[in-house]
Formats: sequence, structure tokens, C-alpha cells
Amino acid sequence: MTTLSTDVSRPLKITIAGVRGVIGETLTPDLLVNFSQAFGTYVGPGRVMVSRDTRPSGRMVAPCVLSGLTATGCEVVDLGVCPSAALQLAVRQSDAVGGIAITAGHNDAQWNALKFCRADGIYLNPKQAEELLNVYHQKEFTKVAWDELPPVQRDDAAGERHLEAVLGQIDVDTVAAARMKVAVDCTNGACSEFTPRFLRELGCEVVPINDDPELPFPHEPRPTPPNLSQLRALVSAAEAEAGFAHDADGDRLGIVTEQGEAPGEEYTVCLATEMVLGRGDPGPVVTNLSTTMALDDIAAKYGHEIVRTGVGQVFIAEAAQNWDAAIAGEGSGGIVFPAINYAHDSIAALGHIINLMAVRDEPISELIAQIPRYYIVKREVTCPPQRAYTVIEELRRNVQAPWAEEINLEDGVKLIGSDRWVHIRVSMTEPRIRVITEADAKGLALDLADDYVREVTRRL
Repeated sequence: MTTLSTDVSRPLKITIAGVRGVIGETLTPDLLVNFSQAFGTYVGPGRVMVSRDTRPSGRMVAPCVLSGLTATGCEVVDLGVCPSAALQLAVRQSDAVGGIAITAGHNDAQWNALKFCRADGIYLNPKQAEELLNVYHQKEFTKVAWDELPPVQRDDAAGERHLEAVLGQIDVDTVAAARMKVAVDCTNGACSEFTPRFLRELGCEVVPINDDPELPFPHEPRPTPPNLSQLRALVSAAEAEAGFAHDADGDRLGIVTEQGEAPGEEYTVCLATEMVLGRGDPGPVVTNLSTTMALDDIAAKYGHEIVRTGVGQVFIAEAAQNWDAAIAGEGSGGIVFPAINYAHDSIAALGHIINLMAVRDEPISELIAQIPRYYIVKREVTCPPQRAYTVIEELRRNVQAPWAEEINLEDGVKLIGSDRWVHIRVSMTEPRIRVITEADAKGLALDLADDYVREVTRRL
């Protein structure tokens, strides 16, 4: 991973998650055009698809991307505003050589990013991202003459094709017969048009909020419990059976129960896995090192192996592909359904969870109560990007944990015991070090989080 930065408040992060920065500071038109030229040079010649979320800056970023790609001779197809999963599916189902999603996902509105995917619809892996970065630094981009520049094409149906693919994996008749009332917070993001329509096609009564893509994000677009206060109130007021919240580009899904409680995004992957394994889909369960131990228990219940990877969509997507997985998911609320696509897909996650509610004929609170109970704590420490990996390396050399039966260094430092674990790693999307702990007792998880946040902080 490469991180370029002048200081911690004005970062430009270049990682396997793409190139990400603050508009008006580090993510400039010149950089956007150059990275788009680099990608066109790297994957071209051929067709490249481009999508964006609803950030106002997308209106500036998109023309830069289209221009950079066109300058290299790529046949650009502009999908407009749609979930990133729709872009990835469109690339995979076509003869495109790649795609660019213009989105900073769960980051605040001042951020934007370019996320690069290859011909199979999966984001670039670390080796490929490094190759792209080399092309960018060399600045030896493919150029075509003025009379060879291909026109930009438009395809407004990618989102609709994605909904059809998701519906093909849902027991529509059973869901429709349940006649559920479902509340949804679209965060005024890329799912604003698509999720309400999807739920209506499933026969649900929809109670939407923040579903106007022309309006700003009403809150931080990360679908974590602190950002779900509006949705919790809506579920209670509307007496909905469940509530769901998207991030800006339809990667992640948060949950609110019929009781107005937000149990945390770890339950997204657990409930989706219950649905997929319960209906008999073959293959292992793929997840990352920071996801709850409850997923191990669910996989074991159905006799499935679990495979753990580093944190990041590309890692679980490639592992899902390589292992012929039944499902792959992360505790952030990003779930991959290999029967549809190798992409985080919050619309598909929503569909599978309400499918589970309908099949089991149980409220979502009861389904959650049946999941093995562990206590997970997620903390973060702001850290200058140029210092972050030094801190992790110091921890690797000096960390002490007599209770740890295993130490995993695949992605940061993970200490694993029989009843607890701690994972310390550098964020790929923000200038922070993340400290995640889990234990079978709440007090133990909190104490571990406090201890290791101090360990990180004293090394800054």
C-alpha cells in the first residue's frame, strides 16, 4: 500500500481500495485524469464502465474520469448513479476490460475516490494495484489521435439488471406472502432509487427515509448504530418489521429490529449466512480476520468450513472465487453473494435477510437472539498515514499477550485466544489505526479495547 499525505487532516490514500482523498484539497482534477489515464493504459484497449454515487463532487470527478479514459482510446460506458455492485456485475457480464466506481463508500461527503475493478468485476488485488500505481508514476500513458477518440456511451439499465439478478436468488413468493412492512434509510445515496423499488417488487410495504439522491447525506454514511437514530425512530413510529440502512454506494448494510434496536453490522453477515447455508448452498464461508466468532459457530452448525482473510472486499471476493464459497462477508456489513457476483452488495444482503424472516416466520429480533452471543468492540486511533505502519511493526515486535494461543500477522496483528481476540490494523480508507476486540464477556472485550488503544496511542 502507498499513502501520500501532507498531514493527517489532508490525506491522499492510495491502497487496494483505490485512490481516495478530500475534494478541494488532495483529490484534484489533474490527479483524477492521470489515474484514469493510468487505468486506461493498464487495462486497455477495450470497454471500461464507470459509475458513481450521489456525492455532489461526483459531478466534477466523473468528467475527469471519462476524459482520462477516453484519451487512452478506451470505449467508455457511463452507467451514471448506481450501486457499485451494479457496476461490478455489468463489467462481469460484458466484454468490458474493467470498470471504475467513483465513490468513497462510507466516508463523509467531502471525500471521494476511484475504485478500480478488473474484467471479472472484482477490485484490483494488491499486486494489480501496485502495477497500476507503477503506470501512474511513470506517466507513460497510451494516447490516441484526435480522430480516434471513441464517443462515450451511456447505459442507464445497469441498476435494473442488478436488481433482476438479486431477485433471482430470493424466494419472492414466500417474501410477498409475508406482507412485511420494511423501513429503509438510503442515506440519499446510490440505492435511493433502487432499494424502494426492489422491496416493492418483493411485495413489501416500504417506508423510506433519505431517498432523494439530489440531497446531501443526512448523516455520516457508515451504517453503524450511532448513525441509525433516524431509522430507529422511523421503525418504531411506523411499526415496521425491520429497518435497513445503506452506505453511499450500496456496499454495506446496517440493521434495526422491529423493537427499534440497532444490534450492529456484525449481524448483517450472520443473518445472511443463516439464509444461504440454511437453504443448502454448497461451499465454505469466507470472512475476514476482524469478523465475529459467531460466524464460525454458524458455519459449524451447518457443517461448513470457514476461511478467514485479510480485511478488504478484494480479499474476501478472491477467496470466495477460489474456494467456490457459499457466501463471503465482513463484519462491516459488506456481503458477497457468489451466486450473483463477487462484490459487496447491500441490496442482496437486505433481500436475503427479509427472505430469512419470511422463511422462518420469525421477527428479526428473534433471529438475532438465536445467533451465538459474543461482545465485539470497535475503536479507532487517528494516526498520520506515514506513521501507521511503523506503529504496527512495533506492535508486532513487542506485543505481549499471555492468553494468546495464536498470533496472525496477515493483516496487522491479530491475537487469538480461546475466548477472546484482538485485531489491530491500518485502515485502508481513513488515516486511522483500527482496534477491534471480541470476547464472550462484555467487560473483557471493553478492557481489551482500552488496553490496546493505549498500546497504539503511546507509540504514535
